[in-house]
Amino acid sequence: MTDGPAFVFDLDGTLVDSVYQHVLAWREALRRTGIELSVWRIHRKIGMSGGLFANALLRETGREVTATDADRLRRLHAEAYARLRGDVRPLPGAIPLLETLTRLGVPWAIATSGYSESARPVIESLRVPEGVPVVTRDQVAHAKPDPDLFLAAAARLGVDIQHSVVVGDSVWDLLAARRAGALGVGLLSGGYGADELERAGAYRVYEDPADLLRHLDEVGVRPEIG
Repeated sequence: MTDGPAFVFDLDGTLVDSVYQHVLAWREALRRTGIELSVWRIHRKIGMSGGLFANALLRETGREVTATDADRLRRLHAEAYARLRGDVRPLPGAIPLLETLTRLGVPWAIATSGYSESARPVIESLRVPEGVPVVTRDQVAHAKPDPDLFLAAAARLGVDIQHSVVVGDSVWDLLAARRAGALGVGLLSGGYGADELERAGAYRVYEDPADLLRHLDEVGVRPEIG
């Protein structure tokens, strides 16, 4: 077992290339409820909890979004995303990264603001070993930028969140990591810029999981010897 940190990974845009499928699914859900919003505006909110997403929509459109509206939006999004999910693939290096951490005895978990119904089928593509904690939105009171998901993942691992590395692709991931007291690492694979991720609290920013794998020593994982 390594004496380095534990890792908690976001899912969408961090381990799997699914951000734009989520964006298109949200656009369809919004249109079906009579809300027109540009794709780029939707993208900037991917990773937020459903409630905060709805509140942000209110600011963007001036339309009141009730709790009933927010629940219907989530259901419509889930339906649309299910149709697009077949195009979602692991990001470059994601599976080798997770396999390397497992081989080195580094504890790791996945914590996603997606609901189990949408997240579980995608997580299966990552070949997650039995026993690895997976925390989804329906298991915590609040999603990102609240720290609940990452705190729950650390608790499931039995580690101190302050001795953990949270890896995410959005400013919401990094804000939640900072609030949890974890070290934040950003990936560019979700579409945010390096400067945005750094301002939100990223200690290091890498292109994608493959790039992080090449630089694991920079985040406290000792490389294999021999």
